[in-house]
Amino acid sequence: MKTQTPSFCVGEPVPDWHGCPAPVGVVLTGNECRLWPIDPARHAGALFQAYSQMADTRDWLYLSVGPFPDAQAYLAYAEKIARETDPLHFAVVDLRHELPGGTLALMRRQPQHGVLEVGFMAFSPTLQRSRISTEAQFLLMSHLFDELGYRRYEWKCDSLNERSRNAAERLGFQYEGTFRQALVYKGRNRDTAAAGNLTRKLSIMNKIATAIRSAHLDQSGIPRPLPSTRWREAIDANVRRDRP
Repeated sequence: MKTQTPSFCVGEPVPDWHGCPAPVGVVLTGNECRLWPIDPARHAGALFQAYSQMADTRDWLYLSVGPFPDAQAYLAYAEKIARETDPLHFAVVDLRHELPGGTLALMRRQPQHGVLEVGFMAFSPTLQRSRISTEAQFLLMSHLFDELGYRRYEWKCDSLNERSRNAAERLGFQYEGTFRQALVYKGRNRDTAAAGNLTRKLSIMNKIATAIRSAHLDQSGIPRPLPSTRWREAIDANVRRDRP
């Protein structure tokens, strides 16, 4: 990862690097789902109905938006995010029923460095811990790495959001640290746990893609967790250190 100069260590060369194109609203299709750039007229009503299946509001707890009191409020939100390019929001459409069951977004793009983050993941109960949610993530990663040439794909979440941390680990993201007092949202502090996936880890992503089509799935239909416990150990250590 580094090369030696007469006096200092520096990063390894990146020959012929000219940056990457910024992502645009393309349609990405897999075996289980299709990612559509969010279209309020096409998606908002069905998305609100899908989110209405949530037993309570806990799925919105760690998101900066939601819950939405009614379909009109969600439509207004969908119209707002459809106009944005960063974040760039996608609806996740179940190919069996041609209905959207959640959204996610590409954000904080730095095409000059080949870096992007995935975020704003809002999945209804029908998508959570499913083959569809796994394939949706793989479709985005494959598009960015294989087609657009990005070098780094980031995942950030509230350090207390255990479900998000576990999902990142299942998808091959490597925990890289916690930014303390990084954000204030919904009137609360957020310590942000950060993870990354690199082009060097494409073999892990290919294993995930294979898992979607194989028996290497648990009864919920998701890849079994990776053996690493580094996320949990590191974040628990931060929490203990901050306690009075």
